[in-house]
Amino acid sequence: MEKMRLISPAFQDNEKIPPRFTCDGENISPELLIEHVPRGTKSLALVMEDPDAPNGLWVHWIVWNIRPNIGKLVEHSEPRESVIGKNSWGHNQYGGPCPPSGTHRYIFRLYALDVVLDLAGTASKGQLEVAMHQHIKAEASLTGLCSESDGAS
Repeated sequence: MEKMRLISPAFQDNEKIPPRFTCDGENISPELLIEHVPRGTKSLALVMEDPDAPNGLWVHWIVWNIRPNIGKLVEHSEPRESVIGKNSWGHNQYGGPCPPSGTHRYIFRLYALDVVLDLAGTASKGQLEVAMHQHIKAEASLTGLCSESDGAS
């Protein structure tokens, strides 16, 4: 069986994220394609984070209870049945890259889970990680780059 993959038509792994997906652009989520979800997966979870933020890890977007057969997350939308958790700004929505200086990595992590999570939308990334513990069947990631000099501030 092939390994689960997360890709985007908007940018390649370890390449620049186009400005329209950043805080200086339209600040919308990019299209994400999901391939080779393992059989028996009950739901998917997605976390987008910046490990290079000045004050430590910064969570830009968390979504869970995504249908395993969804195939893709459409640009500028969130799957209807899913739950959007709180990002580091305290909002239940996508927050695009906005590096204050230098080049930052923005890592989209996709998790295939053997359960549908019973977790409220008030949950944080930490609470999501606790709920997913021992339920992860597969993982995939996609890293995009953004620099202050790209127009994002």
